[in-house]
Amino acid sequence: MTTLPKTLMLLGSGELGKEFTIAAQRIGCRVIACDRYSDAPAMQVADEAKVLDMTNPLALKEVIRKCKPDAVVPEIEALAVESLTELEEEGIIIIPTAKATEITMNRDKIRDLVSKELGIKTAKFAYAENINELKTATKNLGFPAIVKPAMSSSGKGQSLVNKEDDIEDAWINAIEGARGKSKLVIVEEFLKFNLEITLLTIRKKDGSTIFCPPIGHEQSNGDYQCSWQPAKLNDNHLKQAQSMAKLVTEKLGGVGLFGVEFFICEDEVIFSELSPRPHDTGLVTVISQNISEFELHLRAILGLPIPKINNAIAAASRVILSKKNYSNFSYIGIDKALEEENTQILIFGKKDAKPYRRMGVALALDKTIEKARFKADEAAAKIDIIENII
Repeated sequence: MTTLPKTLMLLGSGELGKEFTIAAQRIGCRVIACDRYSDAPAMQVADEAKVLDMTNPLALKEVIRKCKPDAVVPEIEALAVESLTELEEEGIIIIPTAKATEITMNRDKIRDLVSKELGIKTAKFAYAENINELKTATKNLGFPAIVKPAMSSSGKGQSLVNKEDDIEDAWINAIEGARGKSKLVIVEEFLKFNLEITLLTIRKKDGSTIFCPPIGHEQSNGDYQCSWQPAKLNDNHLKQAQSMAKLVTEKLGGVGLFGVEFFICEDEVIFSELSPRPHDTGLVTVISQNISEFELHLRAILGLPIPKINNAIAAASRVILSKKNYSNFSYIGIDKALEEENTQILIFGKKDAKPYRRMGVALALDKTIEKARFKADEAAAKIDIIENII
């Protein structure tokens, strides 16, 4: 029998961490939210908040040892991952594991594990540590190509390179968008695919694996813009994706929910990326499933039962973006957006608005994917961010 409550420490306090915190508190857990700045979204609802540079090994170890959480739950990539290994050796639980966190938070390490060790197909790729290596790698792979940092999030630092003249700007963008101290850049072939999906994969404490129905999504500049569930896949493609996801997550080990991304092409499924935590495209599960991705992550961590996952016929999400820079602002149009039946709005609570920054998400249910997507798009379009005039 599992005894609650538990104290969980969240490393990273963005919108995904906020939903996880709410889920944890609903069943009596205590959450300590950490981030590099104060009043981050998860901090606004957590029991306690800690502001620190999580890339600083000494600072990270100090706060974890002092707080003594029952489990440490990373939410972001910019962490002193070597510290997590040391802490795990001291008996502190790291989700999913310290090693899995290190591998998945570096694109080169997870790409090498998947392609070279497990033999799973990915887009053709190469690494570069300076502009000359990037030029050589890009020419070898051919144009167009995708250039991105080895460590980043939400599409930061990603560029589409169509010609040689684009390479220098792509290098600068990748370095500026990188998290941590790594200057390693990945360049990969531009794939022609039919669909991008996220397969939410849950590893339970008994070692078994379960899946949510696949989530289709669209990105712009490497960042999620909309998602829908269930994505339409044939049985062969779905089985391929599930087999690959199970193989990779079993190799990584640990417990929790993994967001595994794939490209669905004509005759094959190609691995794209993996996050060892709830995925932004999975925000749709707040409305689409009886157990959201955040609750699934929590239940897997705590060893709680996960009954059958029941899904709506069709659900969709559309991000709410800022158009300008604001530090003092309000939202208008939420009342109009909520006039539609089976529509929800999640405002993340970010304190600063920047062009193209995700500030919230609109969620919708309907009888078909097409109708659900249209309804979510319409709801998001009705919401605007305006500057407060003092």
